[in-house]
Amino acid sequence: MKNLVTSLNNSSPFGVMVRKEIAGHIRSWRFIVLLMLLLLTFWGSMYISLSNIRTAVSNAKDPDALFLYLKLLTTTDGTLPPFHVLLNFLGPLLGISLGFDAINSEQQGGTLTRIMAQPVYRDNLLLSKFVSALLMLSVLFLALAMLMTGGGMILTGVRMEPEEVLRILSFIVLCVVYVGFWLGLSILLSIRFRQAATSALTAIGIWLFFTVFYQIVISLAVKAFIPRSHALSESDVLHYNEIILNLLRLAPSQLYTDATTTLLMPSIRSLGPVTMEQMSGAIPTPLPFVQSLMIVWPQVSGLIAATMVCFALSYYLFMRREIRS
Repeated sequence: MKNLVTSLNNSSPFGVMVRKEIAGHIRSWRFIVLLMLLLLTFWGSMYISLSNIRTAVSNAKDPDALFLYLKLLTTTDGTLPPFHVLLNFLGPLLGISLGFDAINSEQQGGTLTRIMAQPVYRDNLLLSKFVSALLMLSVLFLALAMLMTGGGMILTGVRMEPEEVLRILSFIVLCVVYVGFWLGLSILLSIRFRQAATSALTAIGIWLFFTVFYQIVISLAVKAFIPRSHALSESDVLHYNEIILNLLRLAPSQLYTDATTTLLMPSIRSLGPVTMEQMSGAIPTPLPFVQSLMIVWPQVSGLIAATMVCFALSYYLFMRREIRS
């Protein structure tokens, strides 16, 4: 990490390529349109949350009522979903748009051969594509979080608790990791396919499958194996529900939903089915940040591992690719 920061600060070929990629993204109409769409979604969600924040906080039975700034990200009146739910839908589009033509457009335009003729390494070129997009995403999500907290402080006058800061920062990191997975997948497809349109359609098809059809396929597959000859006991129901949840967690969107829901709602104690015996005696108080982080760590590590696998495959394919043809 220290060498990466040093390379960005110095006038090294890697730092120059990262700055060039960032400048290219900022000047592109594609990124501007997506940025405007994300900002409109953010402002819409914040307007609805601020309009209903008094009702949410006045609910004395809600153990999360004291976390005002977390309510800004989770409160809704049904008109528009909360911001973290909308980001589950818009995040993959943002990652795909930043990486679907990362390599094949360079090769189709003839610039890849000229870049490789310079004293730069192939891995630096691929890493600059990935790092530049992640830096832009990190700055974007951090700016949105600061706008949210600043607007909440101005309108409510309530100070921010340290645990809220930790949960919101963890939410930002999780969003960057989630979008980074789709960025790594789109870069992998841009190396695999020579046409940008083919890589874009393939990435969007994978996103639609996991977002829309994957849950339907899993439900139908599990129902086909459930015995219908006799009534299921409570343990059997919990067993089948656990199987369904484990299969659904193969989808990145489900991992993101589980992790963000637990981080932004401290009252959630478990992500799996819970029996009445396990719930008996439980005190309805918010969990500390460390315990919530321990609950979502398998989901976070799964997203990080999937991102690393996509980038490793991209590295392998790009290092073996003939770029002069």
